[in-house]
Amino acid sequence: MHRHMAPGISRRHFFAAASATALPLFAAAPAPAAPVSIARCPDYGTALTPTLKTMFDQLGGLGRLVAGKTVGIKINLTGSPRQRLGNTPAELAQYTHPAVVGSVVRLMGQAGARRIRILEGCFACDDPMEEFLIEVGWDPSPLLNAATMVDMENTNTLGKGRKYARFKTPNGGHIFPSIMMNHSYEEVDVLVSLAKLKEHATCGVTLSMKNMFGATPLTIYGDHAGKDDADEATARGGRGTIMHAGARQPAAIAEPERDPRSPREDKYRMPRIVADIAAARPIHLAIIDGISTMTGGEGPWNGGRLRAVNPGILIAGTNAVCTDAVGTAVMGFDPMADRGTPPFEYCDSSLKLAEMHGVGTRDLSRIEIAGLPIKDAVFKFRV
Repeated sequence: MHRHMAPGISRRHFFAAASATALPLFAAAPAPAAPVSIARCPDYGTALTPTLKTMFDQLGGLGRLVAGKTVGIKINLTGSPRQRLGNTPAELAQYTHPAVVGSVVRLMGQAGARRIRILEGCFACDDPMEEFLIEVGWDPSPLLNAATMVDMENTNTLGKGRKYARFKTPNGGHIFPSIMMNHSYEEVDVLVSLAKLKEHATCGVTLSMKNMFGATPLTIYGDHAGKDDADEATARGGRGTIMHAGARQPAAIAEPERDPRSPREDKYRMPRIVADIAAARPIHLAIIDGISTMTGGEGPWNGGRLRAVNPGILIAGTNAVCTDAVGTAVMGFDPMADRGTPPFEYCDSSLKLAEMHGVGTRDLSRIEIAGLPIKDAVFKFRV
């Protein structure tokens, strides 16, 4: 086996993946760049809200982005509430911390947001998000009361809407020519991805772009999705069958993938799907919670070198690729790396693939850093 070849991928598929990544599939115009703010924040206490406000001011101010608008905030609640990294609470390892969610909601309300919707495809269920948060051990009331007109939606299903929204992927997409999502993602004027600073088993890193993978409805892309229309009774399980493995196509309400002959290997497919989602439904504000997190994977289910850590860092930017590139660098990795180099030892780079879509640049030399310099913020996830 080739020394960079992931277990379970054939030699033919490995070289197909490598050559596909190298080909200039899309327009070669320079991808846009945008400033990224980095700040130290030691914990989730009193310094959190003023630190975030300063960061948003460095990016041009929240009012410019959200005043008079409906804002959707996609948070990260990956995995079951019962899955913990030892005795570490989920919000200190794999979940976006509720204090960060509350601070962002509060600041957006103060900046004039007309309505705020907290969104997530809650793990393997169709329960209301409020119920899921109670199961996690969180009180949803402070989040709902952090500003006026705040609500929540579990986007695994159609939820409170009448139809799903379709978002076309530029240039036909790497995998999917369009992505179906809950109606909320079409109804909001501004989309915020509020992610955790983590590594990922099939994408190398999971930051603001990978966070959006959880926006795909289980009724369409889930393991038990119907074959034809979206089946609202099947919002359970994961997305491994359709998304990771490509063992079948999504429900027929969605467009099938562009090339069913492409590699059926998760480390080829997942980075491309992440890039497709980032291009199809753009993120207007990316925020990465790196105050307390974990190394070695995206959740306690990943084997190996898992540990809870406290980098004490927050990152924010108005371009998802630029923000994730800075997040990757803060973790001690090179955002220009490709398959075969950490953190992309066995997978393609979603940063590169999104850059190919023209979403943004991963070249740090083109990204203006506000606040803390990257060199002073680095917390190496691989020791």
